[in-house]
Amino acid sequence: MGRLFRKTIRQCTRPGSSSKLTALDSLVEHEGSTLDNVATGAEVGTIFANRTVAAWLRALYDVWWVACCSGLNFQDLMVRQGAIDSPPKTPFILGFECAGEVEEVGEGVEGFKVGDRVVALPEYRAWAELVLVPAQYVYHLPPGLSFLDAAALTMNYLVAYILLFELGGLSPGKSVLLHSAGGGVGQAVAQLCRTVSDVTVFGVASKTKHEALKSTIDQVLERGSDYASEVRKLCPEGVDIVLDCLCGEECNRGYSLLKAMGKYILYGSSNVVTGETKSFFSVAKSWWQVDKISPIKLFDENKSLSGFNLRHLLYQQNGAPYVKGIMDSVFALWKDGKIKPVVDSTWALEDVSTKPRDVPEAMQKMHDRKNIGKIVLDPSLEPKPKPATPAKGKAKGDKNDDKKKDEEKKEDDKKDEEGDTPATDSAPENKEGEGSS
Repeated sequence: MGRLFRKTIRQCTRPGSSSKLTALDSLVEHEGSTLDNVATGAEVGTIFANRTVAAWLRALYDVWWVACCSGLNFQDLMVRQGAIDSPPKTPFILGFECAGEVEEVGEGVEGFKVGDRVVALPEYRAWAELVLVPAQYVYHLPPGLSFLDAAALTMNYLVAYILLFELGGLSPGKSVLLHSAGGGVGQAVAQLCRTVSDVTVFGVASKTKHEALKSTIDQVLERGSDYASEVRKLCPEGVDIVLDCLCGEECNRGYSLLKAMGKYILYGSSNVVTGETKSFFSVAKSWWQVDKISPIKLFDENKSLSGFNLRHLLYQQNGAPYVKGIMDSVFALWKDGKIKPVVDSTWALEDVSTKPRDVPEAMQKMHDRKNIGKIVLDPSLEPKPKPATPAKGKAKGDKNDDKKKDEEKKEDDKKDEEGDTPATDSAPENKEGEGSS
């Protein structure tokens, strides 16, 4: 855990704080203490044996706490595969949202105290047992909201709320076309649409998810099919809002389905994430398939085109106060019982990667779009048992076993040869005995 925490510290630094970290390392070494003094689990009450080190951390960070649950988002897959602008330098810790109890509060920070139940949206490093984050990205949890539900609710419903109400202007009688309807944001959008009367939701999803989505989506459409024709049959004039997290050729189809005064909102580009690594050609192909829409075309057709990136809004565009207001609205809807986060599955931190590839790990499940709702990581869980060695490995093992058996056979033959020498010397005696009888 010490090495993990050291990485966390190094990736949590604010601009210009590298000299402080160098001093911190020197201080730790001089005082005879190490970052392995970090306590986890039940021992969280004594974070550092050396309180001077803790003072340095208070100078660098505002709030830190034990993370009980963390959310897995498609943004994490994009980062892992390098499909984002300005990716962090390795090594770094993934994760953009987590929930837990405040363990320490920085000097001068108001509104938080040790023991507060909170959720936060840090820029990376949320997949850890101990998370450090500036206070402006931390939000108090309403009473009764569990850490598990908080990790499933925060980012997904925050994004969905902004898409529908802030950018889309959702009102009674409107229609919405939603891509990836079975994902975490998709399920959040479906529930939020139910808070407004007479809203029709068209959801595009894999056929295997259709049965599970019928209770929340009015019209479930198959991914990869000619869903545009199906929408036209029910809404000849088109739909009011299109929410697209895919990009690529879906942009053209979605835009063509907008009615007059309709709004097309792009909030992701998951179609560029293909295979185990990002391909430059797949990215180029996706964007090449997008028609260039001129402002004159928007003007002539009375349509709106907009985009949304929560990460940029929070960390690059000083959007923390705005996001805080939206979070208050989302929590109010939860307290009124109008929304309920959908959790697909929970995983241990060790189960988040995609290696070995034959193991159905958490990230691979999202990559393959097999989740319905949110995938949550829980540091308190034990990792899932690994399957037996794959066939390829077994073949290699069998080869080693054969080699070992050959060596043992040679050794046995050698022993037999050594045993034959005295037997040869005694042969005449045996022959004489046989002759006398």
